[in-house]
Parts: sequence; C-alpha cells; structure tokens
Amino acid sequence: MLTIKKKDKVLVISGDEKGKKGEVLKVIPQEERVIVSKVNLVKKHTRPTQTTPGGIREIEAPLHISNVMLICPKCEQPTRPKFDFLSDGKKVRFCRKCGEMII
Repeated sequence: MLTIKKKDKVLVISGDEKGKKGEVLKVIPQEERVIVSKVNLVKKHTRPTQTTPGGIREIEAPLHISNVMLICPKCEQPTRPKFDFLSDGKKVRFCRKCGEMII
C-alpha cells in the first residue's frame, strides 16, 4: 500500500529538487510515481490548436515516490507514517513523531 495520497503535503528528500515542499496533484501507483505542485518543472513545446495557442509551457514531471516524504499536518515534520486499524476495522495512517492520525 502506498503511504502517500492525493492532496498530501510532501517534502522532496533527494534529487535536484531536494528540500522543496509541495502538494501532491496526482499519484501513479502502477509506476510508483507522484506529481507534486511547483516541483520538478520541465518545459513542454506545444503546437497551436483551435482552442489553445502554441508555445512553451512549464509542467510538473513525475517524481519517484521514494524521493518524497509525507509531512504531518499537525506537527509539520516529515515522517514515515505507520498504519494501524481503528475499532471499526478501517486502516488509517499515523504520524510516528506526534502520534496524530493523518487523514
């Protein structure tokens, strides 16, 4: 099971973008990659179409999921979440540093 989901805040822990923070826009579980807002920007050349003008656009490229670390929303520290089950049997993530449940 992947520990990072869409709309999580993450910290990039390795690579050229090391130290940058952002929100996860998309998770690609088959390739174990995530797309993070304002991180790993690449230039894409596009042709003009009937609806959009052509030109050079900057888009976010996917990062491998091992290069990012989840940031706890309560303590604002990067953490490797642990999984536990609630009394109703639902599997949830918990912060290892502050013990708070991550939704």
